[in-house]
Amino acid sequence: MPATRLASRAVIRLSPQQGEEDVVQFLQGLVTQDVTGALPVWTGLLSPQGKVLFDFIVWPDGTDLLLDCEAGAAEALAKRLSIYRLRRTITIAADPGLSVHWRPEPGSDPRLPALGTRWLAPADPAAPDADSAWLAHRLALGVTEGSAELGNGETLWLECNAAELNGVSFTKGCYIGQENTARMNWRQKVSRRLLVVPLERSDPARQRAAYPELGLAVDHLRLEDIDPELLPDWLQPA
Repeated sequence: MPATRLASRAVIRLSPQQGEEDVVQFLQGLVTQDVTGALPVWTGLLSPQGKVLFDFIVWPDGTDLLLDCEAGAAEALAKRLSIYRLRRTITIAADPGLSVHWRPEPGSDPRLPALGTRWLAPADPAAPDADSAWLAHRLALGVTEGSAELGNGETLWLECNAAELNGVSFTKGCYIGQENTARMNWRQKVSRRLLVVPLERSDPARQRAAYPELGLAVDHLRLEDIDPELLPDWLQPA
């Protein structure tokens, strides 16, 4: 299958300006997943209260790191990361020379292999557009992402199914929002979840996003209000 480009995604590059700088350790102290091991990983940048501000996939590139993120949030993400840079000599900027590509065959997506194979490649505006196919494929598997669905600072990271989708490490050490996230996990205090539901069964009061063309919506539901039949396979009780 030919390479298919996700125009809805952008790439941010984190680069050390001096040899002693370590962008991996810089990002490690900020995000929910361990970026010191095998990459790619899906991770979140949270508020101090543990609510998700941005989600993205981290890729390696030599001494640099590449963030595969929502295109509409790329500028805000770069600015947010720059706040934490302080006086460290690290460049944080969009890389327009790269684009995100995807195909549906099970593969390299760190959240769920069934999400497909994705990779970064030199930008090619002539590459077939895959955004509609990706959206339908992702929602069919019950996976949410991006500011509209995750709530743009309104949703706790574990309510976004981050633990089930490999988006958090409970052993990596401190990061922004770690205290509340760890407490929720240890005390099993996750009381709500984001769920992809048929549009006709969506609760307008709980709806985060709607996709009439697919007949689907994303709702933020209390656990006791979730019909078990609506749970995707990867969320079904063991």
